[in-house]
Amino acid sequence: MTADALRPARSPSEAHASWPSPAWAWFTVAALMIAYTSSFIDRQILSLLVEPIRRDLVISDTQFSLLAGLAFSLFYTVMGVPLAKLADRGSRRLIILIGITIWSVMTVACGFATSFWALFAARVGVGIGEAALSPAAYSMISDYFPPAKRARALAVYSMGPYIGAGLALMIGGGVIDLISRTGDLSLPFIGQMAPWQQTFVLVGAPGLLIAALFLVVREPPRHGVVKTGVQTAVLPFLWARRSTFYAMILGFSVFGIAGISYLAWIPAVFIRVHGWEPSQVGVAYGAILLFGATPGVLVGGWLSDWLSARGRRDAPLRAAILAMACCIPFAIATPLMPTASLALASLAVFSFFAGVMNSLPATSLQAVSPNQFRAQVTAIYFLIGNLVSLGLGPTIVAAFSDAVLGGPQKIGLSLSIVSGIALVLACATLILTMPAFRRSLDEAESWSGSK
Repeated sequence: MTADALRPARSPSEAHASWPSPAWAWFTVAALMIAYTSSFIDRQILSLLVEPIRRDLVISDTQFSLLAGLAFSLFYTVMGVPLAKLADRGSRRLIILIGITIWSVMTVACGFATSFWALFAARVGVGIGEAALSPAAYSMISDYFPPAKRARALAVYSMGPYIGAGLALMIGGGVIDLISRTGDLSLPFIGQMAPWQQTFVLVGAPGLLIAALFLVVREPPRHGVVKTGVQTAVLPFLWARRSTFYAMILGFSVFGIAGISYLAWIPAVFIRVHGWEPSQVGVAYGAILLFGATPGVLVGGWLSDWLSARGRRDAPLRAAILAMACCIPFAIATPLMPTASLALASLAVFSFFAGVMNSLPATSLQAVSPNQFRAQVTAIYFLIGNLVSLGLGPTIVAAFSDAVLGGPQKIGLSLSIVSGIALVLACATLILTMPAFRRSLDEAESWSGSK
């Protein structure tokens, strides 16, 4: 498709309209980051409540795995695409407000569940609510900040998962222990609430206050809207530019195999190889995510904007490749370290560079997507990325350990091999994608009228 077929749909005066004020822009980013942090606490807290839930609801490990995995992730990934389509056409602020309200109410509803299926249904609701956030948020931030300043803003938003996961691991256990000491709570009309039920209510209720922030947040004017032609739907648009979009999505998704595998199996390495208790792993890994990976996210946004200011038009993809290459030696070395101290140090460095990567997939995809497809492109990336990373990563590591390396004690070696191969493949894929990415940037500049 030629650039002329995708001219801006707005008038020249509209195309050059000023961007929203920095104060409102950063207020919105802060509100979105708080919401993202809350969402990760709500989704992760379940993992700290395994035993009391299994005991009170009389369920098996398999049933619990469905609560932790399928109930949330299936609806989170699948519902992201239609909700993103609404975000590309309507008020992103309103969609996010409704999404936060839904996942907060459904997290509270987890606390009132008295059966497996009731808790399953509530977890489905959490997944549907959280699916509304990121596609709309990425699109919204892209309309608050011009391209040269966008990466840092997206990086601040992308700190949410690391802050949420870190707080859940570090503080969640202590809060749960404190609630457990008080025992069951008796409430009028409700009856007895076990400590694990109280925990869900405690972490879910503040989300309603966060949702209220979006009564104040403003919907920004859209920048980079192009005429609809043959690309009236997102899939034909992506297919016509598959050498850019599908190659990038594949590369970032393969990187996710390493990242998700680490989240799933590095605790087992410390427990099985170094003899740690689960509580020790939770505090240490939570601290690394919070104080190591989170600054990395900010560095990734700064690095992309710094490269852009120095004339690197492919700055976000170039920064992602650099961060990914730096991950490789530490991803391979961490599970093989002879002592826990060395393993922790290596894990901290790996987590930092993985954090640098965190916001750059979204920054790269937003840079080459027209406004009316930005949320949908993000949702499709989340869908494919989650299927690849969640569906393949942890399973490949476990299967390779069991079938080839000789059993559970070799999980560290398996993690080292699988993550190392995944990172090399992902890095090579993105390097090969750079020429197509630059061509797509040329097209994107024609949409905005700047070229």
